[in-house]
Amino acid sequence: MGGSFPAGFLWGSATSAHQVEGGNVNNDWWEFEHRPGTAARWSSGDGIDHYHRYAEDFALLRSLGHTAHRLSLEWSRIEPAPGEFSRAATAHYRRVLTALTDTGMTAFVTLHHFTLPRWFADAGGWLAPNAVDVFARYCRYVATELGELMPFVCTINEPQMVALHGYLEGYHPPGLADDGLWRQAGGQLLSAHFAAVRAVRTAGERSQVGLAVQLPLLAPARDDEECRALHRLLRGEIVDRYLDGLTGPDRGDFLGVQYYRKQWVDPRSPTLFADPPPGFRRTQMGWAVHPDGLRQVLHRAAGTGLPLYVTENGIATEDDTERIDYLHAHLGAVAAALTEGVDVRGYLHWSAFDNFEWSEGYRPKFGLIAVDHRDDFARIPRPSAYAFAKVAETGRLG
Repeated sequence: MGGSFPAGFLWGSATSAHQVEGGNVNNDWWEFEHRPGTAARWSSGDGIDHYHRYAEDFALLRSLGHTAHRLSLEWSRIEPAPGEFSRAATAHYRRVLTALTDTGMTAFVTLHHFTLPRWFADAGGWLAPNAVDVFARYCRYVATELGELMPFVCTINEPQMVALHGYLEGYHPPGLADDGLWRQAGGQLLSAHFAAVRAVRTAGERSQVGLAVQLPLLAPARDDEECRALHRLLRGEIVDRYLDGLTGPDRGDFLGVQYYRKQWVDPRSPTLFADPPPGFRRTQMGWAVHPDGLRQVLHRAAGTGLPLYVTENGIATEDDTERIDYLHAHLGAVAAALTEGVDVRGYLHWSAFDNFEWSEGYRPKFGLIAVDHRDDFARIPRPSAYAFAKVAETGRLG
C-alpha cells in the first residue's frame, strides 16, 4: 500500500518509564510483579537501563530519522510520598527532557502511563474519593517545574485499559474483577483527564494537552442478540465513553490514538473476548492483525473534532520481516485516512525498544531496536528501524 504524508508530519516512537527505566520500586506495578499469585510473569527489574542511558538512546533514535519521541514521567519518583516532591527526581527528568530537546526531537510527555505511587494505590487508587485532586496536584507540579520542555502532554495513557485490565479482568493492578468498580474507575479516569488539562494550563506554559486512548476495532463474535448486546456495552465503555465524553473547555487540544488489533466480543468467553477467526495473522500477544482497523478508528476519533496523533501502533513479533509488513500496512492506513480528510499530524511507533510488556514481561518483542540483556543492554537496531527511517525521511511509502 502506497501513500504520502504532509510536510511537518511528526515521526517517532514511544516508551514509558516503568517499561524501560528499571528500578521503579515505589510504584504499584513493582508490588504487583512481586505479589504471590500475580498475573505478572516477570519482574521489571532493571528495565533496559534507560534511566542512565537516555541521552545515547535519544541520539540513536534521532539518527534513525525520528523527529518526535513519546516518553512518560514516573510519578512515584517525582512524588514519593503524598505532597512530598523530590527535587532530585525533578532534576533528573529536566535533564532527560533537555537531552531530548537538544536532539531536535519533539517531546510527547505522558504524565500517567499505568503506574501509580504505592501510597496512592494503598489509599484506594483511582477509586479514592480524592483521587482526581491528588492527580491534579502532581500534574500541576510537573507542568510548573518542567512545562517549557513539554510541547505536548498526554495526561493519561489508555484510561480504558487501566479500568478494564485493573478493575474487571484483574490482569493489571489492583487485580480486581468487579463490573461496578470497572465502570466507576473509568469515570474517575476521565474526570482526572479534565483535571489534568486544567492543571497544566494553570501552570502557564503553552503545552498542547491531550488524552491517549486505545481504540481497538470491536466486533461481535456472532450475529446474535447476546453478542450484539455485549458489543454495544463494551464499545460504550471502551470507546464511546472516552470519545463522546471529550467535551467542554477542558477536553484538551489533541487526541492520541493507539491501535493494535481487531477484537471480537463473546459473552460465552470467560474473558468476554473470542479468539480471532481463522485466517487472521496473530502477533506474539495473540492479537489479530487488521491494518484497515487503524483507518476506521481514526475516522471514529476524528468525530471529536480534535487534531489526531497516532501515539502508539506496533506488533509483537520475533520476525522482523513481519514487523516491516505490519508497519507499511498500518502507515498505509494512516495515509488513506489523510486522503479521506482525517486530520492526523504524526505517527509514534510502539515501541522504540524491546521492553517490559507489563504482565507479559520481556517475552513480546515490540521494538524497532532490540536490547541484549546479556550484553550490557546493548541496543541493536533491526531492519525495521531502517525501513521506518526511510519513510520518515522521505514522507512516502513504497
